[in-house]
Amino acid sequence: MRARRQESSRVIRQAAAVCLGYPEPDVIASSGLLRAALAESAPRAVGNFEPLLTFWDSEVPSTIQTHYVDVFDLSRKHSLYLSYWTDGDTRRRGEVLAAFKQRYRRSGFLVDTRGELPDYLPMVLEYAAIVDPVDGAALLQQYRSSVELLRLALVDRNTPYAGVVTAVCTTLPGPSPADRKTVMAMATAGPPAEMVGLEPTGPGLHSMGDSG
Repeated sequence: MRARRQESSRVIRQAAAVCLGYPEPDVIASSGLLRAALAESAPRAVGNFEPLLTFWDSEVPSTIQTHYVDVFDLSRKHSLYLSYWTDGDTRRRGEVLAAFKQRYRRSGFLVDTRGELPDYLPMVLEYAAIVDPVDGAALLQQYRSSVELLRLALVDRNTPYAGVVTAVCTTLPGPSPADRKTVMAMATAGPPAEMVGLEPTGPGLHSMGDSG
């Protein structure tokens, strides 16, 4: 049972890594493969992914790509960079990003960042799915408050990406917090000393205001 649960979590994380990356045409075309993999190894998660996969199947790539940019690139409320939720644009964040790189190096696996920062959620999910499931799960749990705040923000945005992040949260121990206040209670780190255009909303966490 435990092995099956671990395999399910790895498949969910790998599928989410694909879904949360930029939707190039070949990514969009993988919807059928993603459905099949989830149905085989993580059937309970299929419903979480279905809104996005249906969106991919029913819209042209330009519409899908525009929605992705609107959600993730034009709004800080939906940042895919885990340490941005906890450290914002501070000097301390540089140390945090270096720590991500060190974990990847310790795995003995050369992680191709493809120009992204090492705390980019799809990269962390891929690391947890196929490189080092144990340390990857620990890293996701360490930044669970970031993932949960992203989930809540995407639900508020009413985007099909919300289900994907919800599925990721189901791979972590215990139930997801119901609201932002409960997420704040989960966080244990103190607020960064320097805030750049952001206001602290709780211990170690920022309020993500729209950049536009």
